[in-house]
Amino acid sequence: MPTERSAPGNDVLRYEVVDAIATITLDRPEALNALTVPLKAGLLAALRAVARDRSVRAVVLTGAGRAFCAGQDLKERLEPDAAPLAVEVRDRYNPIVSAMRALDRPIVGAINGVAAGAGASLAFACDIRIAAEGASFVLAFGRIGLVPDSGATWYLPRLVGPAKAAELALLGDALSAADAERFGLVMRVVPAEALAAEARAVATRLAGLAPRALALTKQALQRSWAVDLDAALEDEALRQGIAGATADHAEGLAAFLEKRPPRFTGE
Repeated sequence: MPTERSAPGNDVLRYEVVDAIATITLDRPEALNALTVPLKAGLLAALRAVARDRSVRAVVLTGAGRAFCAGQDLKERLEPDAAPLAVEVRDRYNPIVSAMRALDRPIVGAINGVAAGAGASLAFACDIRIAAEGASFVLAFGRIGLVPDSGATWYLPRLVGPAKAAELALLGDALSAADAERFGLVMRVVPAEALAAEARAVATRLAGLAPRALALTKQALQRSWAVDLDAALEDEALRQGIAGATADHAEGLAAFLEKRPPRFTGE
């Protein structure tokens, strides 16, 4: 029987767990899911809930309505008590991106529409991205005299290469879903009506794999961007030693020899 439960969230974010997959939905469709203080707080709380819940094996991050996320809600920035931008980025945006990368479960971004500004940064921080045909990515910061943030300048060159990253960051042109697939930014592009099912199918595949091995792989990929080949080789050896000592590795070997699907438990 499927298990379903809701956990943190508020009136601008939906969080649900069905079986082993947590789905986090940015839920301000009337504002293209633009990021406000409550939405940022809800997203961070949802990511922390996933981190605590060992029954969750994969995450889908998406937006309600016709946009993934339009970035910062600019109307909120005009409020008299709005925090200085440097404080807002450090205190509210950076913790979200750090939590996404520190999470030892894979995150599938279901990019259902435009991902702009910090919304694009959230998409970049996912481990795998699947886009609807009408989706697009745009670093619109320059249009309002700002600098890409929330990890955009770190992720984008690594995802699409330095030349394309410079073009997107400096000119602020939109990258269509089709071009995002061509540059390797997204895994695949699907019709809008198929996106939710496709993202869940990928998350289900991930949820069926060995959790500890996935976590170690995500950590190794993250670390590889900051070390040389020799350090990466040694890191792989260390992580392989950890994975090789798990019950899931023993189960994987047994399943292979017995020609049956493995039953991974995370042990």
